[in-house]
Amino acid sequence: MKNLITKIIALTLLGVTLFSGNAMAQQEAPDVLIKRLSQEILDLAKNDKEIQAGNQKRVYDMVESKILPFIDFPRMTSLAAGKSWKEATPEQQKQLTNEFRTLLVFTYSGAISQIKDQRVEFKPMRAAAEDTEVEVRSQVIQARGEPLQLNYRLEKLPAGWKIFDINVLGAWLVETYKGSFSAEITKSGIDGLIKTLSEKNKKLASSGAAKAAAK
Repeated sequence: MKNLITKIIALTLLGVTLFSGNAMAQQEAPDVLIKRLSQEILDLAKNDKEIQAGNQKRVYDMVESKILPFIDFPRMTSLAAGKSWKEATPEQQKQLTNEFRTLLVFTYSGAISQIKDQRVEFKPMRAAAEDTEVEVRSQVIQARGEPLQLNYRLEKLPAGWKIFDINVLGAWLVETYKGSFSAEITKSGIDGLIKTLSEKNKKLASSGAAKAAAK
């Protein structure tokens, strides 16, 4: 189930970020933007032989250039850290955001090559024209099995719409991390959480390098 959720999240994040530098994309309604780019990235992920073959460098490059510009990592991290975020120093906030960002890059990169035959169906968005935060609801259709719930929370910033939370199978991503973050902060403080994430990222980096060398 964990791998399935990771795969769906990766599909989601890829779907909203293909043209992050496109001015036209920033002018689109959030649901229209996600619908259009979801199809673009699905086609890319399915047809790119290097991605399908598990070329980690290509996947990492795609994540860095296509996904990150449309994710509000500072807000996502602050929500996951909860009340401890305000107690952290600016430097701690920066370090925690960077480590969380890196963790998500590794997580999503590992799932991208698994995209095979999925497609996404969207539900009508309920939002007013002046809203600056919206929820876009959808479901992932697979060749086998029941449709899977997949919703996004986006905020409108000067640079355009950005994701700050994702709901997979009824569970919000921020809430999922909030529990583990809180436990680590209670145990060893913000610095302890930063250290834990850093060590995990190093292991993931080494694992990725080993897989690449074995190909």
